[in-house]
Amino acid sequence: MIKHIVLFKMRDDIAAAEKEVELKVIKAGLEALLGIAPTLRSIEVGINCNPAEKFDLSLIATFDNLDDLNAYAVHPDHVAVSKRIRAILDVRACNDFEF
Repeated sequence: MIKHIVLFKMRDDIAAAEKEVELKVIKAGLEALLGIAPTLRSIEVGINCNPAEKFDLSLIATFDNLDDLNAYAVHPDHVAVSKRIRAILDVRACNDFEF
């Protein structure tokens, strides 16, 4: 199985109120992929509550294998959420590991 962990830092030029709304919309969009993207086994999405930390949003998802992760990456509904993320994204960090 594959654990897919992603951290997102949004651009600093986004107003705090707008960032808060966008993060909630993105979180809901990612969580809605469970049951829609057939290779996605589980997903957790969290909005950072610690202002001392750099990243705004985290995602932990589980897949059976790397092929399934790659299929998820190009799923149309995932692509749509990704476009919304990229519109306000500054930095993305990712780690995929087998367990």
